[in-house]
Amino acid sequence: MSVENYDVIIAGAGSIGTPLAMFLAEKKLKTLVVETLPSVGQGQNKCAIGGVRATHSDGSKIKACLRSLEIFSTWHEKYGEDIGWIKGGYLFPVYTENDEMMLKEMLKVQQKFGLNIDWISAGELRKRVPGAAEKDLRGGTFAPDDGSASPLLSINAFYRRAVKLGAEFRFNEEITGFIKEGGSVKGVRTSKGEYRAQITVNAAGAQAAGLSELAGVKVPVRPDCHEAGITEPVKRFFDPMVVDIRPGEKSKNYYFYQNSEEQIVFCLTPTPPIWGEDRRSTSEFLPEISKRMISLMPALANVKVRRTWRGLYPMTPDGFPIVDFPKAVPGYALAVGMCGQGFMLGPGLGSALASVITGEKNKEDLEILSGFKLERNFSAQEKLK
Repeated sequence: MSVENYDVIIAGAGSIGTPLAMFLAEKKLKTLVVETLPSVGQGQNKCAIGGVRATHSDGSKIKACLRSLEIFSTWHEKYGEDIGWIKGGYLFPVYTENDEMMLKEMLKVQQKFGLNIDWISAGELRKRVPGAAEKDLRGGTFAPDDGSASPLLSINAFYRRAVKLGAEFRFNEEITGFIKEGGSVKGVRTSKGEYRAQITVNAAGAQAAGLSELAGVKVPVRPDCHEAGITEPVKRFFDPMVVDIRPGEKSKNYYFYQNSEEQIVFCLTPTPPIWGEDRRSTSEFLPEISKRMISLMPALANVKVRRTWRGLYPMTPDGFPIVDFPKAVPGYALAVGMCGQGFMLGPGLGSALASVITGEKNKEDLEILSGFKLERNFSAQEKLK
């Protein structure tokens, strides 16, 4: 059996692996992506609702997503492809004193790292989200440069550019093990062959932990289940992604927006978390989120839901990704545990990780990855998971 050689092998053609392949190929590295599914984005990427925000509570995530926003927002101008980008912003309405104090304190961190965000009044909020419930509304935070894009159109655009630049993709092929020599990873064994490379990157999403064990590196990543849905198109009547962080009876928070096709897309964070890999929709999701959305925006009551679905969030204990090169296993890299934010993190992280892999010493790239080390205590918590 012949063994093919590459500079970099990526496990997974999803929200992280595909843009990473694009940036590596752009830097002239011979890149192979191995994917168990039939095409790009068929894992959790197609379950993403499309939100792209730099509105986080941590500098590394803010910087990574500011870069992602630059990539999403300029894609049509640079490459002539429509990826459904809308610069609608992210808006966090506030109805309690505690939430106001928390978000205003967070503003200091967000603005420090260059995020365009500020507090807006209740009146301004109701202009941006017409019909938002007025009782107890205190105002909210608004980041106008955040937005949304189509996960389907985006990942296929990244894939086409990666292939154009020379990256190779092998679909319907499972990685069954790693080629190791002297404790270092030198490539992968798959259901169809063997491939060698200087670096192998685990970007396997919800399957990342199991794959990493084959390499001899344990990672604290396990998936939990989140449901989402989409309505019929209705004439556009609001622009931002609306994120209500108040807890509900069966949900920690929920969020919704109107996409480029004027459909309302919505999702919630269940409480308690639903651990596992069950992708079946439930009968509990729609009543819970409908009740919450209508209480915030009564005008949504008569909009018809077209379908719902369920995806997996590969979670870490602290809500931050793991993007690192484990010292115990040279030749192996991690880009895992995106905590349901792989779509928005993917281009920014892919750009930074590609630069580090090629040996560039760009200060911002190193700063982005510095917050995502494997060797950390995981005690800090992302406040805006």
